[in-house]
Amino acid sequence: MKNLTKILALFALFLLSYCSPASTKIESHEYIYSSSDSTKILTEYSLFSEYYKNKDCSSAIPYGWSVLQMDPKRFSKWVYYKMEDCLWYLHDSSNTSPEMIKEINDTILYFYSLALQHFPEAKGYFQVRKAFVSEIWLGAKDEIIIKEYEDAFTFDPSLTSYYYNRLGQLYKKNMAEGNDYRTKAIDLFSMLGEREPHTPQWPIELESLVENIDELVDLTKKTWDLDQDNLSKAWKYAALAIKASRYEEAIVALEFLVAKESESVNYWNQLASAYQKTDKLDKAESSLKKLISLDPENKVHYLNLGILYKDKGQLSAARTQYQKANDIGKGWGQAIFNEGLLYEQAARACAFDFETKCVYQLAVDTYRKAKNTDSSISQQAQDRINALSNSVPTKEDYFFRKLKSGTVIPINGSCFGWIQRSITVP
Repeated sequence: MKNLTKILALFALFLLSYCSPASTKIESHEYIYSSSDSTKILTEYSLFSEYYKNKDCSSAIPYGWSVLQMDPKRFSKWVYYKMEDCLWYLHDSSNTSPEMIKEINDTILYFYSLALQHFPEAKGYFQVRKAFVSEIWLGAKDEIIIKEYEDAFTFDPSLTSYYYNRLGQLYKKNMAEGNDYRTKAIDLFSMLGEREPHTPQWPIELESLVENIDELVDLTKKTWDLDQDNLSKAWKYAALAIKASRYEEAIVALEFLVAKESESVNYWNQLASAYQKTDKLDKAESSLKKLISLDPENKVHYLNLGILYKDKGQLSAARTQYQKANDIGKGWGQAIFNEGLLYEQAARACAFDFETKCVYQLAVDTYRKAKNTDSSISQQAQDRINALSNSVPTKEDYFFRKLKSGTVIPINGSCFGWIQRSITVP
């Protein structure tokens, strides 16, 4: 106990010596060594590292302060991280006296000021830690803490979402008519939602900031309007407009984005979808063809182009795209299933006769193939097979036409000329 008291007293002496008002001013000039100083700083740093390695922070810190007082830059890659580790350890230790905690609180901002000036490679890290201790240890005013966090993210936007969330909560706490904290909070949580799409907290935070999603769309539009060349803001607006089913507005932003980044698969994909949802099928077709040129090995693009041709009534062209999707997917049940839907659609458009029954049978055969190819679609395929059970040829249909088992029946005729397929009598 006596030893600990001596150590704490020594630490307090170092703090008072090196961190008094006269000595805490950070000078920009380099420290000039005498030969004895050079030897002393090596000794001090060696002792600091040895105590730190042995997890004796109480003994390490006075030597660390000594190193920083002599030259705050020379050992910057190591001394600041280790010093911070010790300061935080002692601050949060249940064995540390209230007097020592106060000493640490009184000097921690000076420590971070040294780190920010003399270790710029880690500027973002030390700035955000400075913001955190200002908030949690020192209880600084919210406007000061907000500025500290904002500076940190300016230095390093890749900092962990934990600190971003702390800033977001401060924005929410201080939202008022006279400031833009609400907009800043929306931007912050929108960014986190894009960066961590599988974290459920960020959409919840966004929803808490607005009365409904339409208000959120309007706010992001205003943000983009004020910074029209900003691609990130345009994408936020487009993404939220899509979520709100405001596709016409999304198209405006997406057309801007593909004009700026013509090779972006994501932008073209979203634009093609928005065109389809607004019945701009020719533009959707052009967008999907652009997607295929950019990303030719993606089976989904061919499937989507096939769906578009189906919507335009171009069933043969649709089937061609489904077959390409199946080939690229090396047997893709969804593409085969969609081909079956084409035959079913064609049959519904024609008079219900034996030939139409054969087309329904072709649809059933195709659904069975999809079911056998891909187990994930088996129930969906079986549902269609069951639904068509009364529409396919019966045994009597084959008997009266003298069609024996194994006979191949070609499908032709004016209503089904594009199909050019056949079925086999069971």
